[in-house]
Amino acid sequence: MTKNMSEHGAALQTYNQELVKCLEELKIKKKDVLILIEREENEKKLLEKNIKGLQEKLTLVNNNLQHHKSLCDNYERTIRDTEHGFKKILESSQALLHLAQHEAVKLDNTQKVNIL
Repeated sequence: MTKNMSEHGAALQTYNQELVKCLEELKIKKKDVLILIEREENEKKLLEKNIKGLQEKLTLVNNNLQHHKSLCDNYERTIRDTEHGFKKILESSQALLHLAQHEAVKLDNTQKVNIL
């Protein structure tokens, strides 16, 4: 019976040693995972900061783009209206020229008739 008890004691001591060793390994692995978590959280913060900066830049570019498109539309409308007005001036000038030429011919013909 004594031999049996000492065998149990030795087995218990072996189990305790293995348990302590296992716990130490688990703690080391946990520490390694905590280091990974810290790195990933730092990377996450950096990415979130970059995303925020990029989002602000995107908003600025979108606002500028909208402003410039509106400005371009205004230029297009002004060019179109100016070209239309210029065309009307040309048409009026041409009509006035034809009228003046026609009247000049009439006056010349009237003058020729009076001279004869």
